[in-house]
Amino acid sequence: MRLIFLGPPGAGKGTQAAILAGFLEVPHLSTGDILRQNVKQKTSLGVKAKSYMDKGELVPDSLVLEMVEEKLAEKEAKEGWILDGFPRNLYQAGALDGLLLGMKQPEYDLVISLDQVPEAVLVDRLANRAREQGRSDDTPEVLRNRLRVYHAETEPLIQFYTNCLRLTPVNAFQPLEAVTENLKKLIHELK
Repeated sequence: MRLIFLGPPGAGKGTQAAILAGFLEVPHLSTGDILRQNVKQKTSLGVKAKSYMDKGELVPDSLVLEMVEEKLAEKEAKEGWILDGFPRNLYQAGALDGLLLGMKQPEYDLVISLDQVPEAVLVDRLANRAREQGRSDDTPEVLRNRLRVYHAETEPLIQFYTNCLRLTPVNAFQPLEAVTENLKKLIHELK
């Protein structure tokens, strides 16, 4: 199973992707987590990415593509994966199709959009997460900028994948367990 998770920051993509990855026994490839790990380890990718992340801006496509390609080439990703945080724009969506073709991997099965969460709730969730995890990249100004960037850069993917008949929206403004159950039903229907 190969899934792409879309949705604004704070919609629950990472939480739901991690739950489903365990359920499906496939890797959860979160570009945010991978980038933060590179920043923490001060890798060359991490150093380059940090300046963008600190401002709440998207890391340049070339850096993200390089990182995603490495992860998709790993042995555990051969049989399936869940992408969380990638693609983030139309260019990355096209590049993902090219990467999969070049790697002779099947294309993704479904794009899931976690939506319907009011913006005020998203900001509260992100602020709470920043406090709980001690994340310096989640200041109120950065949080608002991340949402602006999402609306400008990532929202067009919703229409793109809708036009490709590959998008399934899921209401993320309900209890975590209800969202998980809706996602598991979707997966069951695909099998």
